[in-house]
Amino acid sequence: MASLRTFRVNFWWSRRQIFLATCSDLQVAHYAKPLGAGKKGSKMKTGATLEKVKLAVETDPEKLVKYVCGSHPMKENRQDVPIKDDSEYPEWLWTLRTGKPPKFSELEPNTKEYWKRLRTMAMKENNRLKKTKRF
Repeated sequence: MASLRTFRVNFWWSRRQIFLATCSDLQVAHYAKPLGAGKKGSKMKTGATLEKVKLAVETDPEKLVKYVCGSHPMKENRQDVPIKDDSEYPEWLWTLRTGKPPKFSELEPNTKEYWKRLRTMAMKENNRLKKTKRF
């Protein structure tokens, strides 16, 4: 009887070792490390670094008043565009809205802007309601 008990314990122990050996491989996750992860000073390659382009700033007040400075920052041998008199520009230019967009209540229902704003408001509301759902 003792030998049967010893056999059962040994059999159980060997099955446990086999089970643990196979399951431990499943529990290890080999995920890719993000770029730049690691210790400081390590020679791990990181992504491409972007350098900021510093543009020359015009400080001459007379040139700032007479020309549109920096109108073509990427062109080589660029020439700034001279500022014309107000009468030389079209009339519609002075009626453009440069401030905040109009309120929804100020828009007319027959315009495209009204319906675009209504659609975006409905989408925002639907997205907000979807966040509150559990599943």
